[in-house]
Amino acid sequence: MKTKAVRLYGEMDLRLEEFELPEIADDEILAHVISDSICMSSYKAAKQGKNHKRVPDNVSENPVIIGHEFCGELVKVGSKWKDKYKEGDRFVIQPAINYKGSLAAPGYSYKYIGGAATYVIIPQEFMEMDCLLPYKGDAFFLGSLAEPMSCIVGGFHANYHTTAGVYEHMMGCRKNSKMAILAGAGPMGMGAIDYAINGGNPPSLLVVTDIDDARLSRASSLLTVEAAKANGVDLRYINTNRISDYTSEYTDAVEYLKSLAGGDGFDDVFVYAPVKPVVEMGDALLGRDGCLNFFAGPTKTDFSAMFNFYNVHYASTHIVGTSGGNTDDMKESISLMESGKINPSSMITHIGGLDSAIETTLHLPEIPGAKKLIYTGISFPLTAISDLEQLANQEGELSDIYKNLAELVKKTDGLWNVEAEKYLLSHAKAI
Repeated sequence: MKTKAVRLYGEMDLRLEEFELPEIADDEILAHVISDSICMSSYKAAKQGKNHKRVPDNVSENPVIIGHEFCGELVKVGSKWKDKYKEGDRFVIQPAINYKGSLAAPGYSYKYIGGAATYVIIPQEFMEMDCLLPYKGDAFFLGSLAEPMSCIVGGFHANYHTTAGVYEHMMGCRKNSKMAILAGAGPMGMGAIDYAINGGNPPSLLVVTDIDDARLSRASSLLTVEAAKANGVDLRYINTNRISDYTSEYTDAVEYLKSLAGGDGFDDVFVYAPVKPVVEMGDALLGRDGCLNFFAGPTKTDFSAMFNFYNVHYASTHIVGTSGGNTDDMKESISLMESGKINPSSMITHIGGLDSAIETTLHLPEIPGAKKLIYTGISFPLTAISDLEQLANQEGELSDIYKNLAELVKKTDGLWNVEAEKYLLSHAKAI
């Protein structure tokens, strides 16, 4: 059957094409992709082309489908997997398959599977590695957020602390931790705030910093101080460029933030932007046995920052980095979403159709807001959810759709929701 997909040919060379998929083998599965959330990693792959570690050297002759945060339905299951998977079931993909030590992953490495497509063929290694996961939620878009949430979950599980007197590490964030999430008001940061508060091991203190008032305002309106307090978390949002707005006693951001932690520093610090001063602030904020998690992946291979090794030696401070989550992290994310304990819909600020995926991916760093969600079966311009009401008042063939979507998201305080998704899928023009 035919599929339409955005394929990578080389550096900043993405093309929306229609082509024929081969018949599936007995150990493969044909799937219908409904939604795909665009990750900054896809921009990095497009920017680097064959120089990206996961992109094949011959990508110009054998293009790959981009996108790895996708959700959809199984269409045809090969005979080998009929006892485990059923046609019509909803699914999500764990892209970090780690098959036989390979870095190959959907969205970077495969000819017939990636998120920016209408139909894909799932190879046998995904099922063999238990990376094709069932999803029972009502909203496809939440399924697309399972992968980015799993990265967040993995980061929290990767943190560790030492045990005095013995050579044992305690994995995960400290119980009742004093925690800081730096540059944390972006899309992934908001997911981290939600998980920190509602994921089962809440910190006693959670300080979220950023230097953008608009991002901080949005984060604080959706993940409120009051809701955090009800879960035993003292949540603080701080613009580190304007410390004088919060205190007259301190002029230095690090000193003020440490004062919030009682002057002793933080147990767990997450850095959500690959910016040298932010990394160094994270190091300076660590208390004894503090763990710095460098979450944000840099594009520069020589990215570096200063780290206080006096504290490494005498105060047991340490650093960890994570890139993606594992299958258990993704299962945990799915379970938390299906149970309603976390709601990462606040991460989504834009929606669009497959025909908007190329420009969105290539210009992702320049587009304000958080997650950009693509519905692969429709034609629709990339649209900020916050602009829907304004667009509804403008004349045009989409004005009625904008109007009805605006009314639907208003019911959930401006957040994208399952009713809006169903309406868009049934009323937008097919691609």
